[in-house]
This record gives sequence, C-alpha cells and structure tokens, in this order.
Amino acid sequence: MTPRRDGWLYAVLFIGSIWLANYLIGHVGVVCTPQGPCLIPVWPGIMAPSGVLAIGASFTLRDLVQRRLGRNATLGAIAVGALLSAFLSPALALASGAAFLLSEFLDLVVYTPLQQRNLLLATAASNIVGLVVDSIVFLFLAFGSLQFLEGQIIGKAWMTLLALPLVALLRRRNAALS
Repeated sequence: MTPRRDGWLYAVLFIGSIWLANYLIGHVGVVCTPQGPCLIPVWPGIMAPSGVLAIGASFTLRDLVQRRLGRNATLGAIAVGALLSAFLSPALALASGAAFLLSEFLDLVVYTPLQQRNLLLATAASNIVGLVVDSIVFLFLAFGSLQFLEGQIIGKAWMTLLALPLVALLRRRNAALS
C-alpha cells in the first residue's frame, strides 16, 4: 500500500473507532446504568465507560491519519466520526467531538514536532496528553461528573501500550519500503 492509501485506511478506522466508542457506551458493558454509561472493568475494582478501549485506540489512529493525510483530513475525520455518532446520541457526539477537538489541538502541539525525530515517543507523549484531556472534557460534558476519570485514563493507557508495538512495526515496514 502507498502511504496515502494507508492514510485513508487509518482514517476509516479512526472514524469507526469514534462511532464504536459511542455505541459501546450506550449498549455494551458488564454493567449498564439507567441514566449513565455502560461500564467495563479496566483494572481490579476500577470501571470505565465501555467505549474507553475504542477511544484509546483512536488516539494512535488519529496520529497515523495526521502523519499520512495531514491535519485537515484529521479534523475532517473527527467531524465525520462525531456526525455518525450523533445518530446514536447527540449528547455523546457533542461531548466526544468537543473532547477530540481539544485533544487534537494538544496533539498538534505534542505529536507534530516530535514525529520526525521519534515516532514512538511522539505517539506515546501525544496519547498521554490526549487521553487525560479527552477524559476530563468528555466525562464532564457527557455525564457532568469526573467519577470515571481514573478508569478512563487506565483504559486508554492500556490501548496506548498495545498500540506502540504496532506503530514500531509500521515504522519498520515503511522504512523497508523506502
């Protein structure tokens, strides 16, 4: 695949991860509260809204979209993901879109300058910044509470840890193709 085609694949996966996260929050979990999110365990005794794993993966996908297609395509993908999510829940879509836009701004500050020097460090650093900010903004806007903040951060961190070897593999594959 060419870098541009890779980028479009990442964009589709990124958009899908946003929609999937919002779907999971309202439909899948070990516990679903009547007026709140469906929850999953992310650590012994710590629960998080069930979309946390899909959103955790989305941070790395967002970085890959930006790397291959640029900032405008990334912002467009956020908008498309939020729009598709609005069919599930307008309130969750608004919270998700706002959280992503803010974390995307911070991603530009962290990921963009680091990506040329060290892709793994750029991905890890931007994911850490993004997952904390995204969690705070999303939980506050979606549920008016930071009750699940610890679980959100842990769940998204798990996905970052799982994504880093994949990013290293992609980096090696791209170097071999060059």
